Amino acid sequence: MLHLLKYRLLSTMRDRTSMFWALAFPIILGTLFFFAFKGIGTDSLEPIPTAVVTEGETDTNFMTFLDQMQEGEESFITYEEMSSEEALEKLKAREVSGIYYVKEIPTLTVGGTGLEESILQSLLESYNRNASIIKNVLQHNPEALSKTMESMADYQNLVKDVSINGKEINGTFQYFLALIAMACLYGAFLGFTTALELKANLSALALRRSVTPTSRLKIIFIDLIVTFFIHFINIMILLGYLKYILKIDFGDDLGRTILVCFVGCLIGVALGIFVGSIGRMKEGGKIGVILIVTMGCSFGAGLMMADIKNFIEHSCPIINRINPAALISDAFYCMSIYDNPERYMRDVITLTVMAAVLVIAAFLVVRRERYDSV
Repeated sequence: MLHLLKYRLLSTMRDRTSMFWALAFPIILGTLFFFAFKGIGTDSLEPIPTAVVTEGETDTNFMTFLDQMQEGEESFITYEEMSSEEALEKLKAREVSGIYYVKEIPTLTVGGTGLEESILQSLLESYNRNASIIKNVLQHNPEALSKTMESMADYQNLVKDVSINGKEINGTFQYFLALIAMACLYGAFLGFTTALELKANLSALALRRSVTPTSRLKIIFIDLIVTFFIHFINIMILLGYLKYILKIDFGDDLGRTILVCFVGCLIGVALGIFVGSIGRMKEGGKIGVILIVTMGCSFGAGLMMADIKNFIEHSCPIINRINPAALISDAFYCMSIYDNPERYMRDVITLTVMAAVLVIAAFLVVRRERYDSV
């Protein structure tokens, strides 16, 4: 039996085409993702160009407020004083995002409804709110004015952007999770090659193997174990490359990470053996089926569009419950972001059931094949 393990191992590792899709391609794609997404979500917001028009009785306090918003390394705006006509021309030409009219009650004119316009509106509302507070304090409790001003000077935003479970959420993270899911399913190429070497009507090697005294059950079992072992090592190499070379944080729970990869690899290999064993379709047609299934599942997991998985979840959630790639990526999310053990176990159990069904189906199909003549 050891010599069977040895030769199956060497045969699979020497299959350059299958090994490329199962190992090299995910690594290349992950590297491209890394350089394509590098820096996304880390750039600070540039100061917003703003025009200031003084009209009538100027509110000097508002000008002081604008000066504070313009100062420092994290300035919100950069403004320039000009006439009303010039400000409107620059607003129309999109050279400024808004116009502050400094008068007794400051106002704002914007030319759109984007993020910069919303920030300018928020700044004006913040100033008006603070001005109203000071006015009320002067009217009802002037002695507390000093304390109120100190509180405003130490003002900090009460709403902060935080991630679930205190961890950082990057919009590009989903692509790497879908990449791992795709790599697990790409074990189908290794499984497909194994299936071809079990069908005597498709391969000369399979023909020789079918007439050996070794039981067919033992051959099938060894092929499945060795192919799965090689692909599992492939996924561990990919995961290590992403985590330690590209510095993608998948969490620190190594045990649960290995479990998800284990089941995902089993699904991929079993899928390849199953597709390679059923029907009389030619080799090219079966490879097309594997590509459609693996890439379709990967697309649904967010490999091409990160938001597609959420769209499916809201539109037809049952698809995410039976899509192995979506389940794999969701299990990683539960470990690295959500910290949701119940949801993680649901994903793993579903993947385990799917893997068991595919393995049993592939085994039954291959084992029952008989030939009138070899």
